[in-house]
Amino acid sequence: MPHWFHSSFARQAAIRMASVACLVALFVGYVAWHFEIEAQEEATVRLAEEEAQRALGHLVRGVSDIPEKTAQKLADLLTGGLFDIAEIYGPNGKLAESLTPIGEAVEKQLPKHPLPKGSQATYESIHLSNGDSVWILRIFVPLAARQTDSHDAIAFMEGVRVVPAWQRTLIEEQAAFSALTAALAALLCGAVLYPIVVWLARDNEKKKEEVLDSHIAMMESLGRAIAKRDSDTGAHNYRVAWLAAQIAEAMGLQGAAMQSLIAGSFLHDVGKIAIPDAILLKPGKLTSEEMEIMRTHVTEGVEIVQGAGWLEGARDVVGGHHEKWDGSGYPRGLADETIPLAARIFAVADVFDALTSKRPYKEPFSFEKAMSILHEGVGSHFDPEVLSVFQGMAADLYREIANADEAKGKAMLEAVIRKHFACAS
Repeated sequence: MPHWFHSSFARQAAIRMASVACLVALFVGYVAWHFEIEAQEEATVRLAEEEAQRALGHLVRGVSDIPEKTAQKLADLLTGGLFDIAEIYGPNGKLAESLTPIGEAVEKQLPKHPLPKGSQATYESIHLSNGDSVWILRIFVPLAARQTDSHDAIAFMEGVRVVPAWQRTLIEEQAAFSALTAALAALLCGAVLYPIVVWLARDNEKKKEEVLDSHIAMMESLGRAIAKRDSDTGAHNYRVAWLAAQIAEAMGLQGAAMQSLIAGSFLHDVGKIAIPDAILLKPGKLTSEEMEIMRTHVTEGVEIVQGAGWLEGARDVVGGHHEKWDGSGYPRGLADETIPLAARIFAVADVFDALTSKRPYKEPFSFEKAMSILHEGVGSHFDPEVLSVFQGMAADLYREIANADEAKGKAMLEAVIRKHFACAS
């Protein structure tokens, strides 16, 4: 596995995981802050409920109703300690009220509320802006219930507490501590997970490399099998697959389409395995009957790659590499864009390599003559668009591939395979 992958992936993983961890830390910190504030408010509500019931217990014992005089005494008793405003409500409205100077200052700013109901203590957290920010907790505590099946209380205490600066600071410090703890926990989780993610990614990349190596080995094994039957095809398979990939890159092919083209180009003649030696290796011209048998290598090749996992994508080239733009090819007589693009690209690469390579029966043609022959086939054999793209890069490709033996062709193609098979999805 290349070193650049390790450093590049580790760097990208660190940046992404740090970003995610920071976002998670901000979120959990925000949530922890609000949970802590709410917990402190609820603690104040519980304390208020206990305080009200304790005060009520001193004034009223064994009754389910509160007289007005008792209500006033209760309000006075509750004011000045936990509350700045204490109001006692009966079934028909307010029975008593007591306020501290601070309570008098904020009372008119408080929003109105309906007559309290229910049997559970509730509260409101109110923030007033009057020069300085004022934080108020308004708490409703049920005091006495009817001796009936009703769950509603018949008396309520409304206690208003203006949270003093010292308590507000304490609550905010506790909330900040909770938020910071949660945020640090999130960041720590990210730091702990980072090496695990990097290790898993590297292990996955190693397995991908192993799978890719097996793919290449399988493809080369089939290629060697073809070459043993037909000595002309060994180096040609590597060169023509490399050429086709270069044209395809210029035309924007990538991913699975590029994989299929490379595999199909390398294995385009795989069906020749099924052709008898007497025909495949015949030195002279084939008879019409022998030519018909030779042409079956296309359908034989399709049957070989069909259903063969990742090799199945090769069937477009294997099954279409003898089709021609004007429909005069075989085996299906496809024409124009009904011929798969991969097969149209391969056709140009195949003929160019055949013309410019040395074969047992001929010397290589010059670059100029090969290009002239290709141009003669535009609109009949070749897709004009593909040949137009190839023309702009042909000279450079020729300089790289001219007279390349099997070893050089293999190295060039392997680089292309690793590039496109490793990154394609």
